[in-house]
Amino acid sequence: MAASLEVEAISIMTGSDDLKTEDTEDESAEEPKYHLKTEDQDSEEDEPREPRIRETPEDIKLDAIVNTLAFHPKQDIFAAGDIDGDIYVYSYSCTEGESKELWSSGHHLKSCREVAFSHDGHKLFSVSKDKSVHLMDVEGGKLVTRIAKAHSVPINALLLVDENVLATGDDGGTLKVWDMRKGTSFMDLKHHDDYISGIAIDQAKRMLLTSSGDGTMGVFNIKRRRFELLSEFQSGDLTSVAIMKRGKKVVCGSSEGTMYIFNWNGFGATSDRFAVKAESVDCIVPITDSILCAASMDGVIRAINLLPNRVLGCIGQHVGEPIEQIARSRDSRFLASCAHDQMIKFWDISSLRDMTVSDYRKRKKKDGNLKSLSKKAYGVGDDFFSGLMEETEAKKEEKEEEEDEGESESDSD
Repeated sequence: MAASLEVEAISIMTGSDDLKTEDTEDESAEEPKYHLKTEDQDSEEDEPREPRIRETPEDIKLDAIVNTLAFHPKQDIFAAGDIDGDIYVYSYSCTEGESKELWSSGHHLKSCREVAFSHDGHKLFSVSKDKSVHLMDVEGGKLVTRIAKAHSVPINALLLVDENVLATGDDGGTLKVWDMRKGTSFMDLKHHDDYISGIAIDQAKRMLLTSSGDGTMGVFNIKRRRFELLSEFQSGDLTSVAIMKRGKKVVCGSSEGTMYIFNWNGFGATSDRFAVKAESVDCIVPITDSILCAASMDGVIRAINLLPNRVLGCIGQHVGEPIEQIARSRDSRFLASCAHDQMIKFWDISSLRDMTVSDYRKRKKKDGNLKSLSKKAYGVGDDFFSGLMEETEAKKEEKEEEEDEGESESDSD
């Protein structure tokens, strides 16, 4: 009897243990249900993020130093040539991640020094240190025409006069004007003693102007196919040339940081000169009739107003890197720049079109810092402390203006 009671007691105890085990298993089996994702969470993760819209296209890094840039006249496309002789064509966009390379070409044997699109945008012209002129198809990047020995020395400058006429200048000071339908030059003139750095033409496509390393500006009549005159010698190399003020003025940049201004039909001597506080004025691009952008060896891009002559401020910079070239987009919204840092950068210049400059000269800042004309200039928007400094400077200027106004009122009383 005692033995049977022990057996029953053992069975009862065993049964209770089995019940506990089943309960614990059920509890552990239900635990993961509390960690399952809800449908709302899944839908939030599945939704794609909208791409960020930037004020300017993203900067582009290449494998070599870029010498030259040019924007397409009708599409959001630009071309770039580097010191290895390669040419790249990119599409650009303010939508993040959408700027991309369309094609590249390695037809030049040496450094590509200048590129230019045709007016209809179907052709791309380029010149090189290898003395050749290339004509490529923009859509596919195929080489259409090659003039292998266009000059006897490396070519440095290029200007497209019209769809079939091309002007080129070389390191020896020779200017050639080409009929691309025949592949031959109908003007071959040497009147400069040093390299031709830039070429410009008037709206009537009659007078061709050249800037040279010998310190002179050349004037050529393309209609009569003859040389007209050289300007007087200026100090330093003339590095660039542009026509401003609705064709009434011609501006040349120089390696000395001075801008020389000529009257139209008064090319012999300068009518004015403007010393920019820069190491040089290597490349100039007109934005309006009075405002141009100038790039320098110090890596700074300045906006400059002509007559009255003012440095308006800084558009952007390649810190510590000499800038090779700048180019304006077809809608004048962006300026692109390339420098020795192998970067192609974009700057917002849309505000320049609405700027007006009065003859009244405001009090200069004591520190001499340039005013930032874009959010990317000098790290504005990225550098917290530079933002604080600018706010402080702005407040100082406001206070000074208020004091000046107060003084003028008291004087009138």
